[in-house]
Amino acid sequence: MKILTGNDLKTGAVTWWDGVQWSLHVEDAVDVGDHADTILARESAARRVNAAYAVDATKEPEGVRPAHIKERIRALGPTVRMDLTLKPADPEAGTWVI
Repeated sequence: MKILTGNDLKTGAVTWWDGVQWSLHVEDAVDVGDHADTILARESAARRVNAAYAVDATKEPEGVRPAHIKERIRALGPTVRMDLTLKPADPEAGTWVI
């Protein structure tokens, strides 16, 4: 099974091809099969999405799931680690460290 992913041109958000348009939810992604190259060429030419590409996926009871861990993490969207805080290295110097 092949699904398409890319980044929204306006927001940079991760998007997934749902068969008609780009969706923010990986669960909406559909199998594009052998049509991946055709759809990617058309969507790139139309400038609807940036850096789109095909990824392997599996069909799970809860929906489509990317096969590789990198794409699974990407499907989760932006993450923030609350345990990381910015602290001034030297308040006088104006530099910051994490």
